[in-house]
Amino acid sequence: MKQGNHSDLIYQLDDRPAPKSAIWAAFQHVLASFVGIVTPTLIIGSALGLAAHLPYLISMALMVSGVGTFIQARRVGPIGAGLICVQGTSFAFLGSILAGGFMVKGRGGSPEEILAVIFGVCFVGAFIEIFLSQLIDKLKKVITPVVTGVVITTIGIYLIKVGMTDLAGGFNAPDFASPDNLLLGGFVLTTIVVMNLSSSSVVRLSSILVGLVMGWIVAAIMGKVSLDGIVNQPMVSVPVPFKYGFGFDWEVFLPIAFIYLITAIESTGDITANCLFSNQKVTGQSYLKRLKAGVLGDGVNSLIAATFNTFPNTTFSQNNGVIHLTGIASRYVGYYIALILFVLGMFPVLGSLLMTIPKPVLGGATLVMFGTVAAAGIKIIASDTLDRQKIMTIALSLGLGLGVMLVPELLSQTPKLVQSILGSPVTMAGVTALTITSILAFLPSKQTETASELASAES
Repeated sequence: MKQGNHSDLIYQLDDRPAPKSAIWAAFQHVLASFVGIVTPTLIIGSALGLAAHLPYLISMALMVSGVGTFIQARRVGPIGAGLICVQGTSFAFLGSILAGGFMVKGRGGSPEEILAVIFGVCFVGAFIEIFLSQLIDKLKKVITPVVTGVVITTIGIYLIKVGMTDLAGGFNAPDFASPDNLLLGGFVLTTIVVMNLSSSSVVRLSSILVGLVMGWIVAAIMGKVSLDGIVNQPMVSVPVPFKYGFGFDWEVFLPIAFIYLITAIESTGDITANCLFSNQKVTGQSYLKRLKAGVLGDGVNSLIAATFNTFPNTTFSQNNGVIHLTGIASRYVGYYIALILFVLGMFPVLGSLLMTIPKPVLGGATLVMFGTVAAAGIKIIASDTLDRQKIMTIALSLGLGLGVMLVPELLSQTPKLVQSILGSPVTMAGVTALTITSILAFLPSKQTETASELASAES
């Protein structure tokens, strides 16, 4: 059985570190994941005009992340990997959620109706990942690195437009693209890039958080920050199941359902990497059981997230690096991480404070993140051996996916259902890649031409 190659761990998976060591490690995990947990909610809330609900939504994102992290670390029955799998809002869903939200908003839906439909759709969609968790070993035959990489690359490219729009000041902003906005966003972007070039792992882990804080301070000096909304917030956030109601729309559901398929496969990679860094087996029945339990945990946590008014959760990959850097793989540290996240979410003043971040500051930070998402997709594609068929799959998938993004009126004469499914660049690219890969997987394999055959053909 192949095992992880990190035998120099300070604390193994089932060790119980002293509280001081555990709390220190937990804070590093929170530092690595905090921005990733709250940023999707900030982006969705800002883009869809949900400012009045943002503090509560951010509180729920943090609280649910805490609960989900505990479930993964504790392993409740068959649910949970039994690892430090920090849970947080998945960036992969951003494009589909924003598209669905704009669809409801375009029909005259109120902010409450938008949230009701989004959370209702995400609740139903979570059952897809729960079901797929039991088939994860079979799905890997068609959900290849090419398919996953194409989808993640398309997500990153699609979201770069959101980040660039925010950097310029935000959609329909009266001072859009003003020199002040561009300089402010550029300052945040530069700060994050410079810190990421540091040889210190602590500096690199802190780059986005420091960039946001520094940008906020500069924006405050420029008079772009208002603290008026903070004083009106309640002291404590109380989780209320389906606070905004429960809605459902097939046109909104189908693109989001497809992303649940992709994140189920993506999570297998994150959990496998976690096993390696935690010195656990990555082959055999025990590994497969842990993998299925971890993806099942992601699905159940997304179900909990939709119930308590936040967006789908997934296992964060950046926390695997924290395990490697600290040498602390103890799943009991996950309990402390869960507690810290839950406590942070209890106080909505935190969400109110995050709401004061100006759009150019947020855009400067998210542009890096979204560019990183696209780069991660390219890296996944490059990890595969690319033959002629795979290159054609990539070309068609990206061509059609980015094509409908650049020419959205392309499908204007097709039925509404077709527009809602294939009008999303992420879904178009993913469906194309999945269809071609599935067809090729069932075709008879062809023998590869040998070097001698090629040489004789040339002669």
